[in-house]
Amino acid sequence: MNALAATNRNFRHAARILGLDSKLEKSLLIPFREIKVECTIPKDDGTLVSYVGFRIQHDNARGPMKGGIRYHPEVEPDEVNALAQLMTWKTAVANIPYGGAKGGIGCNPRDLSISELERLTRVFTQRIHDLIGIHRDVPAPDMGTNAQTMAWILDEYSKFHGHSPAVVTGKPIDLGGSLGRESATGLGVVFATESVLAEYGKSISGMKFVIQGFGNVGSWAAKLIHDRGGKVVAVSDITGAIKNPDGIDIPALLRYKESNANLKEFQGADAMDPNDLLVHECDVLIPCALGGVINKENAADVKAKFIIEAANHPTDPEADEILSNKGVVILPDIYANAGGVTVSYFEWVQNIQGFMWEEEKVNCELKRYMHKAFLDIKAMCQTHNCNLRMGAFTLGVNRVARATILRGWEA
Repeated sequence: MNALAATNRNFRHAARILGLDSKLEKSLLIPFREIKVECTIPKDDGTLVSYVGFRIQHDNARGPMKGGIRYHPEVEPDEVNALAQLMTWKTAVANIPYGGAKGGIGCNPRDLSISELERLTRVFTQRIHDLIGIHRDVPAPDMGTNAQTMAWILDEYSKFHGHSPAVVTGKPIDLGGSLGRESATGLGVVFATESVLAEYGKSISGMKFVIQGFGNVGSWAAKLIHDRGGKVVAVSDITGAIKNPDGIDIPALLRYKESNANLKEFQGADAMDPNDLLVHECDVLIPCALGGVINKENAADVKAKFIIEAANHPTDPEADEILSNKGVVILPDIYANAGGVTVSYFEWVQNIQGFMWEEEKVNCELKRYMHKAFLDIKAMCQTHNCNLRMGAFTLGVNRVARATILRGWEA
């Protein structure tokens, strides 16, 4: 099932549980605006090339729209639509004053030089600058984009609107980026894990973890879990997978990764088949890579007792059912990986105030937001007698629906 179908299915289920009016339900699903632009740039060799850029703005009932911009060959409207909608519910679950958006350009950033990427980013910004803004839509980095991409967008946008650091988040620190943003999603995942484990009288210390994906989120989560006494027994990335039943030495692995691309050749662990990673023996499984990795084919063999969804949509709805019947506790993506957008919100707040926070304050506020969101989800689970995914979806959808009704949506 693709991301859009799965998101719509979760939304409809939540709307039924909440007893939403059918007209309101329909209006909440329809995106506010869909933007499609042609970005034509000269390549370094002088030839012209054209790329299609998208920005889907889903909902702004609770505040400016917020969401990443990805550069990926398979950026297609359906997926961008699903991710924009997911951002609407995610920001509502975290209780930050945003709506949802998502965008991207259908290109392979690896095939482009730095100067070509800069030209492409600037042309995209020129095409959409009057449709984004500090109080309208605030982009952020996503797959294939980074702090440098945000710096180019900020610069290009500022040519039209004056210096506007709050127009994007995930910026370099020197241009008004927030301390703690780099580790935010990984740290949020760890705070979420601590909250759910405490619910079952457990803590990270001494538990066995398997982490799929060792990029920004996976590597930070692994480091922070290791620091808290958790045992990371297997990890994987694009290059392969490794395991060590006694726990991998994560600081050593991080040092190794700085100078070596290939994970499999790390000395402190044995190589394993990446396909076996998700069904490896562990207490907690944290998928941090792509969507749809836990599906009806492998769900029955998953041995973890807890799944923390650090990736977007890693568990198919069919797998959800199989895992629920096995008693596996799944912490849903719209809560588990909300650390990134929460610290993006802190960055936006700091930019608007023109007053920067210490890293300690950023992390402390993030912990407070993540813990409060978990308590809110738990309250919804008890009210509606549902699992954590539906608890999170009903919480998010209910907040957006209430804001929509208060603003007067039928007028």
